[in-house]
Amino acid sequence: MSERGHRNLRVWQQAMDLAGVAYRSTATFPREELFGLVSQMRRAAVSIPSNVAEGYGRGGKDYARFVSIAYGSLLELETQVELSRNLVLLEQAQAADLLRTTSEIGRMLNARRASLTTRTLNPDP
Repeated sequence: MSERGHRNLRVWQQAMDLAGVAYRSTATFPREELFGLVSQMRRAAVSIPSNVAEGYGRGGKDYARFVSIAYGSLLELETQVELSRNLVLLEQAQAADLLRTTSEIGRMLNARRASLTTRTLNPDP
């Protein structure tokens, strides 16, 4: 696998963009949330592309496992976005944009995981 390989993955690129949006979105949260929702949302967002990259680098069964971990982090972030919207820390439109993006990335992660699982179960001769 090439060093730049994971950087060419659309799911990694989208997840990197999402992490940037999560950082910018939480920059306006109240100071008292710095070690609460801000920290949790940023860590979850960073975890998504990080796990895709690490899994790609390891390859094989590990790749599918790390994609699953990335998906779990995505679900954490979705939950935190919804909570932030409910607490009026995020505007409705901002939360809706984030949730649309997480939904799209979720579809990509699920497709990648299915592809990797099928490939692992039915390796080429």
